[in-house]
Amino acid sequence: MYISPPTPAENLYLKTAVPAPATEPLAGNASAVVGIVGAGYTGLSTALHLAEKGISTIVLDASEIGWGCSGRNGGQVNSGLKADPVEVEHAFGRERGRRMLKLAYGGPDEVFGLIRRFDIDCAARQSGTIRAAFSEVGGKAAASLVSQCVERDVPVELLNRQQVAERTGTTRYHSAWFDPRGGQLNPLGYARGLARAAIAAGARIHTRTPALSVHPESSGWCIVTQTGKVRVEKLIIATNGYTGDLWPRLKTAIVPVYSSVVATDPLPAELAASIMPTRSVLYETGRVTVYYRIDDQGRMLMGGRGKQAPSDAAADYAHLVAYAERLWPALKGQRWPHRWYGQVAMTRDHYPILAEPAPNAFVALGYNGRGVAMATLIGRLLADRFAGVPEEEIVFPIQRDFQTFAFHRFWKLGVLARVVSGRVQDAMEK
Repeated sequence: MYISPPTPAENLYLKTAVPAPATEPLAGNASAVVGIVGAGYTGLSTALHLAEKGISTIVLDASEIGWGCSGRNGGQVNSGLKADPVEVEHAFGRERGRRMLKLAYGGPDEVFGLIRRFDIDCAARQSGTIRAAFSEVGGKAAASLVSQCVERDVPVELLNRQQVAERTGTTRYHSAWFDPRGGQLNPLGYARGLARAAIAAGARIHTRTPALSVHPESSGWCIVTQTGKVRVEKLIIATNGYTGDLWPRLKTAIVPVYSSVVATDPLPAELAASIMPTRSVLYETGRVTVYYRIDDQGRMLMGGRGKQAPSDAAADYAHLVAYAERLWPALKGQRWPHRWYGQVAMTRDHYPILAEPAPNAFVALGYNGRGVAMATLIGRLLADRFAGVPEEEIVFPIQRDFQTFAFHRFWKLGVLARVVSGRVQDAMEK
């Protein structure tokens, strides 16, 4: 059985998110049309959309609602896929590619639409996403991306150096891509809100219930837990960056890259107003991504690559504080009492995995740092498929299998090498 490390106690969201709905471990046997392993965005979105369609659903989680990266990420609601539009169309064909792009770039609207529809209390603000380039090379890539998006009716714009400085309070950046549909939220609050809405619609959620094994039966699938069995017609494994050995080879399909976040106390009002004054969120285009935002209480949240192992030690987050102070020297002397990490699931081809590796058994994971919107979208697509929408009409293709990483057991060494190499290359472009 896969046992995850404890949630870092300094996770800001544990102190600021609305309480989770009441849930209990599974007690005895149960049955449903759909069984989902994982109470993160994918599982919760699927459960909510299925319940609204009147399809009985049970969600199991080894820990609590939003315990994984759904409750630990940077709180950014960003659009698109990791690949540029021309790459997506080349990989999937023009017609399918454009449908996928429309879906992915419209993801934030879907997230904020759910928040409004179910009155989810999660400090949501649709204030836009800035994708900032700190070098001329990155600026050319940003300009190319804007051109590709505009050609496909995606409402983005290119910001010049002065415009980026006005929106960020720092002169660090050469230029930037801006999408007004992006924004921010309290990610754990969003997960708990999805769970509350799913339960109200009829879904059942059992926390503190690890799935020990799954096996096929004549009527579908059986999920075995310590306290009972769940028999379902269709199975979904949605464990993302915390995937273990429940399904053969699945953990080798993703690399669980550790991403770290630090946060200040609420800043003085004048200082907070000088940093990201439009309250857009930002992530950099460098090979080693840094991302940040000012939250609803005026705290600065700064995230990026950290130690590739569980750590609450302040020294392992110091580089993020130092970078924030480089961008905004006025932050020097501010307290950074909150620090935490999460495991972001990266895939080999940088596309999410949506597959049916066995009849009526689905896996959905691997959002490559864009999980808030993409996992929410994938959940709806799965619900549509189970409700009878033909597979060819599902926008994101459902594969029969998934790609895996060769030499997966050495993933930490591989990530470390990529981080070191990426930082060197980024430094050469600055």
